[in-house]
Amino acid sequence: MEENLISFDAHLLWNIVLTFVLAPLGFLIRNLLSEQKRLDILVNKTREEVAKDYVTREQLSKELERLMDTLDRIDSKIDRLQQKTYFQE
Repeated sequence: MEENLISFDAHLLWNIVLTFVLAPLGFLIRNLLSEQKRLDILVNKTREEVAKDYVTREQLSKELERLMDTLDRIDSKIDRLQQKTYFQE
């Protein structure tokens, strides 16, 4: 009757131990790598989204130039108005 039982030798015991240790470890590593990939994708999308919100240097310089032109015109109008009222007094 003892001949039908599975004999547990060192190789079989070592394979069982490796299976119970390496299988969860492999599963954990696979999950961590997939999570890392997902986070990389999200970071790249965030970089693209943020880049859309910022103005380029050229756009900024054009807007500042336009603003300065407008302020110069307002300044000249104020000067003309001041000269008219100064000479009228």
